[in-house]
Amino acid sequence: MIEAKAREFICDMGRSMFERRLTFGSSGNISVRVNDGWLMTPTGSSLGRLDPARLSKLDDHGRLVGGDDPTKESFLHLAMYRERAKAGAVVHLHSTHSVAVSCLDCINHEDVLPPITAYYVMRVGKLPLIPYYAPGDKALGEAVGKAAAKHNAVLLANHGPVVAGTSLSAAVDAIEELEETARLYLLLHGKPTRYLNEDQIADLYRRFPPQG
Repeated sequence: MIEAKAREFICDMGRSMFERRLTFGSSGNISVRVNDGWLMTPTGSSLGRLDPARLSKLDDHGRLVGGDDPTKESFLHLAMYRERAKAGAVVHLHSTHSVAVSCLDCINHEDVLPPITAYYVMRVGKLPLIPYYAPGDKALGEAVGKAAAKHNAVLLANHGPVVAGTSLSAAVDAIEELEETARLYLLLHGKPTRYLNEDQIADLYRRFPPQG
């Protein structure tokens, strides 16, 4: 993506997610791959009030070359890019329902959310839970990178989701689908529920191969 357009698009998408209460305060961060590195949201910034000119610019080695200091969780983004060769963008949110699910004691750590809808299977697939690490702990980046080798989305325990997509639109669509599925899961929790079965899931993967 052309850098000038990418800067504007990051700000537009950040504002959209903020206004729809998918993120709060200065939580959450966005990155987009450009020809000579990455653009990232700055540390301490609100996704609802981003300035295109102040976005962090990192070179292809992950070093800051322009703009404000990047999000302190930049290492999460770089870990996803290292393992997801087709990733064009990464989004990390502290979205309410996804965080709530990440705090539950009864979830499957290998695949946190069940296949409630076709679009969740198509856009997210399996969602592993990454154990809790303190914010900024570089060991979290190593854990995310290991999971990202097989998954385009992960859920950080007591923290929130990190999702990679072929484009920023794809990453945002996937993380919104994840958040909505988390909300549905909490609404259905404890009630008899009909999930998609293995044959239905396999059919979706044949029709819509994963892109992330």
